[in-house]
This record gives sequence, structure tokens and C-alpha cells, in this order.
Amino acid sequence: MTQFDEFSGLLEGPRARGAFTLRCVLQSPWSLRIEANSPLTVIAMVKGSCSIHHDNGESVTLGVGDVAITRSPGFYTVSDFPGTDPTIHIYPGQDCRAPDGRSLYDELMRGVRTWGNADEADNLMLVGSYESLSDVSERLRNALPPLLWVKSPDWNSPLVAMLNDEMARDAPGQAAVLDRLLDMLLIAILRAWFVRSEASELPWYQAKGDPVVGATLKLIHKSPEHPWTLASLAAQAGVSRAALARRFNEIVGEPPMSFLTQWRLALAADLICDPDQTVGTVADRVGYSSPYALSSAFKRVRGVSPMQHRSQALAGAPGSG
Repeated sequence: MTQFDEFSGLLEGPRARGAFTLRCVLQSPWSLRIEANSPLTVIAMVKGSCSIHHDNGESVTLGVGDVAITRSPGFYTVSDFPGTDPTIHIYPGQDCRAPDGRSLYDELMRGVRTWGNADEADNLMLVGSYESLSDVSERLRNALPPLLWVKSPDWNSPLVAMLNDEMARDAPGQAAVLDRLLDMLLIAILRAWFVRSEASELPWYQAKGDPVVGATLKLIHKSPEHPWTLASLAAQAGVSRAALARRFNEIVGEPPMSFLTQWRLALAADLICDPDQTVGTVADRVGYSSPYALSSAFKRVRGVSPMQHRSQALAGAPGSG
């Protein structure tokens, strides 16, 4: 089994619903100060280049074909060159303003999902943001660094060109098309990034390579509906309960049963957004004995009931439509 198969559960997390998608046409000088705190944002350069500087100190320059992903929490700056003072500030809800605070929404709109400081410019950048936490597995978000990137020689995908073409269209069902393309692009970028050496430094990657923890994660991801106990997981991993609990907590950062609960609820949060699913059918699929048991655990951990979560998710986050 390959490393991608072992972490297929991690990659099945993103399900965009009304994601924010935009073509940014920018002529120097320009600098975007991003304080939107979107759960995940994909940035892809179609033309020209840009510099991304994260507040944590990480920086990268993207050229044509290069892609990057940022995740919340954390702010960053995207500019034509390192050090250019921000000319546009982006706040939650994708509210864009000038340094003096005035709204730039109307001034910068250039057409269907196209935005920038010029009709024709040297730089074209695609931005796709997941605006709702319900659309992104918290496991996936927490597994990633605040800023990661893949350069064009390290990956080959037609998805950036497809997304660029579809962003400029205004057709029935276009939002759904853009959501699915964004999901596919995000997964393609992550698959390419996972093989890089930086990924091996992350806790989830180390967990994969550990014979005890890796085996336990595989069991949980493959069969979340199974009535697992600490004893049954330890038996399958071939260690004592104490050894499993200690090793799992050291590498993953939480006990095995806590991880199992969080994983089941992450799956439930995604499944319950399907109108054809009921709380009962979702409970069966993720290992809860009854709809009541799932609802109680869901509300305790996530603060809302499964049906409230569904209503919020289907209402849609602010997006480009």
C-alpha cells in the first residue's frame, strides 16, 4: 500500500461548497495583505510571478505554473516583489479595502470572477479559498504547514488551465463546477507536495512510518464504523494497551480513542451535508450505535447538532457563485 493510499482519508476531506474563486489581474506595483483567515486557500500563477511572505517567516516566489496553499490561522502578503508596501487589504468575507479603509470592491472588478488593478496586466493569479470550516477536514488543515508550495517542474496537471477557463465563464451550475475543480486541484497539489522532503518532518508523516501508530491509523481510517476499543486496536497492532496509548500520544499528540472520535465526527460532518443521508444512516457509517449517540457526540465536540451543521453548510459560505 502506498503512502497516498494510507492517507487517502486525509485527502478525502475537502468538499468545497460555494468556494471563493477569483482571477486576479495585477499590474505592478501591487501588494495584497491577506487577513481573511480562510481555512485553506490555493494560489496558482498563470502569468507573471508573485512573492508570498507569511507572517511566520516563510517566503516563496511563484512563477508560471507554480502553486501554493495557505491555511488558517495566520496572515500573509502576496506582492509583485518582496517588500512592496500593501496596496490592497483583504479581510474576512473577502472584503477588499485600500490602505485608507475605503472599499475597493467596485473599483477592482474586471468582469466575471475577474478582479484587479488593470484590464490587461503582466500578472494573472488564480485564487480559490475554502471559506467554511465545514468544507475542510480539520485533520487535513492541521496536518499542513501555514504555507506550502510546489514548483512547476515538480508536478504536471491540466487543472490550473481548466480552472482559469471555467472561472471566466458564467453558465448554469458554474459554482458547482468550480467547487469540484478546486477540490481536485487542491488534492493534486497535496499529492505532489507529499513526496517532498519537507513533508517527512510533519507529525502525520512520522505517524505513517511508525509500525505501531501507522498500523493503528490504517485500521481507523479503513473501518471507522468498527466498534474499536483501546484493547482491540492494541491487539491488532500487536502491542499492549499502555504501549499503544503512549506511542500514539507521543507521535499524534492525542490518545487513540480521542483521535477515533474526532475522525468519526469529521466524516459525519461531511456525510450529513448530503441531503440523502439521515442522522441514523450517518451514525451507522461512522460507528455510532444510534442517531442520539452521534448527535450527542457531535454537539459536545462541535457545538452544534448534525442537522444544524447541515443547515449552516448548505446555506453556503460567501462565494463567487
